[in-house]
Amino acid sequence: MTITTLVTHSGGFHADEVLSTVILTRLYPEAEVVRSRAPEWITPAEGRVIYDVGGAHDPEAGIFDHHQRESPLREDETPFSSFGLVWTHFGMDYLRSFDIPEGDLEKIHASFDRSFVLPVDQVDNGVVSVSDAGPLASLTLPGLIETLKPVFDDTDPESETRAFHAAVGIARQFVEARVNRSAAKRRAEVLAAEAVRAAGDSPILELPMGMPFRPAVVEAGADHLLFVVTPRDGGDWTLGGIRKHDEGFEQRADLPAAWGGLTDAELEEVSGVKGAKFCHKALFIAAASSREAIMKMAELAVEEARCRATEGGSATGA
Repeated sequence: MTITTLVTHSGGFHADEVLSTVILTRLYPEAEVVRSRAPEWITPAEGRVIYDVGGAHDPEAGIFDHHQRESPLREDETPFSSFGLVWTHFGMDYLRSFDIPEGDLEKIHASFDRSFVLPVDQVDNGVVSVSDAGPLASLTLPGLIETLKPVFDDTDPESETRAFHAAVGIARQFVEARVNRSAAKRRAEVLAAEAVRAAGDSPILELPMGMPFRPAVVEAGADHLLFVVTPRDGGDWTLGGIRKHDEGFEQRADLPAAWGGLTDAELEEVSGVKGAKFCHKALFIAAASSREAIMKMAELAVEEARCRATEGGSATGA
């Protein structure tokens, strides 16, 4: 069936129907978006998808509302918003439009639902308040979408429609960027897992480029890894620590304290490594002009970390 019309309600808008429109207009770019509460529009019909209005949830009929008395619930009994309903039904096809490998679709779909769609469902249904974000409440996505509504004394009858479409355009950038980052994260996990296997028993992980790598390290149970080296644009290489936990900044091992805050000739002299260029004063990252130099710095950092551990301190120098 060809979808020719996407129908949502007129008047004030919220994050759920704005984000639903983002999903549906990518899948059906030729369809007309109609904002109306008129019965002739919010009644299911051939070639029509109705969302956030209509008083029913019937995917077969193409209607996705959540305002009826027996509103649809998630498995954990959290109420759906229209965004959650649209994502559940159309999300996989939406992800396929990004040429994401089929084997990654389920994981990305579930991750996006949990981290992006569910909070919108919760806010729209009053399960969670944006005020829970404290001073950042107005900077949440639902809060930002609210700021795009026309002001109270804007009497132009077209202002709501213009504001709605502007909000859809802005929200589209966030949704597509989030999906692209999720897909990139999956690609990084594959590359990082290969690098972990290549490292073997070495405490030094060498990556082919900068990328998220900690999930692959944790999944592999590679507790022996202490540092990561990475090439960067311009020919330099970096040496970094590996965080102990998802939250916080504590590392499995710090770089040598004597290097902290030094650059160029000073760092070369203290480290004994020709080509050493920089070490952050917080001891979590350093740079050198070649792979040979950065690997030598990594070996020295490992040696010192092991000495600290042998002397009874932690590998992080804490």
